[in-house]
Amino acid sequence: MASSLWILVVIAIVAITLPSTLATDFTVGDDNGWLLDYNYQAWAMGKDFRVGDRLIFDYPQGAHDVLIVNATGFQQCTAPSNVVPLTTGHDIIPLTAPGQKWYICSYHCATGNMKLSITVLPLVQSPVASPSTGAVPSANSSSAASGIAISKYYALMIRVLGMFMMIFMV
Repeated sequence: MASSLWILVVIAIVAITLPSTLATDFTVGDDNGWLLDYNYQAWAMGKDFRVGDRLIFDYPQGAHDVLIVNATGFQQCTAPSNVVPLTTGHDIIPLTAPGQKWYICSYHCATGNMKLSITVLPLVQSPVASPSTGAVPSANSSSAASGIAISKYYALMIRVLGMFMMIFMV
């Protein structure tokens, strides 16, 4: 009976920690941060943004801001009146849902600067047939980022297994 309780505890720990372990923090612009005259679309290319990841916008407070906008706001460099700008200089935005996401700086977007558009993918992509094409992704089509996510998953499983063994060895 007691061993069943421990198994449930271990399963609960895995369920709670797995998404945060697989998450990645992306500092927008890397070491450059959120600044003028930087190609953020080029920065985003090749990156695998997933639900659970976080975007971090670092910039001098008061010099810039971050607004989360829709496609129209992105194209026109405007935000609806109910959008509150982020202004801390270290703004962290969790990516909570898949889909297209748009970010602008209200001070500099109109000059063609400080705009970021990304596509957020689901947390885990299952290697099953695509409903539209029936094709199964090949091993060569997986990105390096998904390989990292798998490695993190296995590392977590090994830690959980070790924790599980320590509990039952006592």
